[in-house]
Amino acid sequence: MDVIGIDLSGPCNAADTAVAAFRANGRRLVLQERLVGADDAAIAALMARARPDADLAVGLDAPLSYNDGGGDRPADRLLRARAVAAGLPSGTVMPPTLTRMAYLTLRGITVARIAATISGARARIVEVHPGAACVLRGAPAGIVRALKSSAAARQQLLNWLEGAGLEGIGSGPDPGDHFVAACAAALAAWKWSLGAPAWIHPADPPWHPYDMAC
Repeated sequence: MDVIGIDLSGPCNAADTAVAAFRANGRRLVLQERLVGADDAAIAALMARARPDADLAVGLDAPLSYNDGGGDRPADRLLRARAVAAGLPSGTVMPPTLTRMAYLTLRGITVARIAATISGARARIVEVHPGAACVLRGAPAGIVRALKSSAAARQQLLNWLEGAGLEGIGSGPDPGDHFVAACAAALAAWKWSLGAPAWIHPADPPWHPYDMAC
């Protein structure tokens, strides 16, 4: 199995998009490639390099659908409640049509289509929430909350992710918060693909065609 985690940004801000590509090796994921500052073409090229004979799980940290009429989807309300109870701020889950989220939702839907087009039936796509994926598995909420502002917190979370089964992510200089989030997105997609999510809201096609999982 290959697993790709993507911390997505809006279409005009590709500099804040990070991708972490892993290969499953027993009970661990081994980092194969990292991209920081990835536009759609770079994401498509990375997916095309995945092994054609391997299953592929893609975890996208972006809304992959929206609620007709706007506002929260049912999954957004439920995940927000779980995330807040675990120590994350309520703004960690926002409605997909909120002004600051709408462009991210647009790109999320597009990148999901790119993944399905390039990888075909072997690709399993899931919408993920990296912060919730960590805290719902026991990562300290304070470290997750400090991810964007503290290099020390980022290193601590990378260490925690290595302990959770991700290999090859902790060496070198500070990789930035987007790469750490991409790794957490990969963790969520991996566990979901194995049938062991920390939290899941099933897909409800055609309106919400992908599972949301942590």
